[in-house]
Amino acid sequence: MEEIEKQVKSRKRVTDHGEVFTSEREVNAMLDLVKQETERIDSRFLEPACGTGNFLVEILRRKLSVVENRYKKNQLEYERYAVIAVSSIYGVDLLQDNVEEARERLFDIFNTQYTSFYKSNCKDECRTSIKFILERNILRGDALTLKVDNDEPIVFSEWSAVNGSMIKRRDFTLDNLLKAEASKVPGGLFDNVYDTDPAFLPKPIKEYPLTHFLNLADYV
Repeated sequence: MEEIEKQVKSRKRVTDHGEVFTSEREVNAMLDLVKQETERIDSRFLEPACGTGNFLVEILRRKLSVVENRYKKNQLEYERYAVIAVSSIYGVDLLQDNVEEARERLFDIFNTQYTSFYKSNCKDECRTSIKFILERNILRGDALTLKVDNDEPIVFSEWSAVNGSMIKRRDFTLDNLLKAEASKVPGGLFDNVYDTDPAFLPKPIKEYPLTHFLNLADYV
């Protein structure tokens, strides 16, 4: 009964939206099938019906465990790779309360670990960058129509590490990314590895100047 309660918020939401959350045991079993990818700090994941983020929080836990093991002794390196880990995780959900809860859960996982390691030395700028990325990466929308309520396309930001501490941000419509994905040899979201049709190369709708990872929120 307790497990069922964790998977359902209300009967009305099940009826109206088919909302049933995946249990932690099932999440881990499925992620273990791609365990190597879940432990790559920069490997990108998109959950098209993310709910409150059950898959995404476990992916982030795994990535941050790797960041901890490799970079905990150097705060700046830990911060940089934690930002890269968070920036690799994407989600879409129909319901705004789910989106907000997923963002909060992801931030709390990062912030709890970050605070426990560096205490008063933690930087508000790092927390701000993480929150800004989550606002860009966890979005309300319909993954079937690839649009939000106002009929605008879902737009995701790609975050690419350049020259150590600098980040290059480019925005893409999800529709364009998925068309490109269908043309690719196996890779990952945003990867430019195409099989036959270069016409489907994804084109960014906007590009931003190179920015230090602690200052990402400077460009909204």
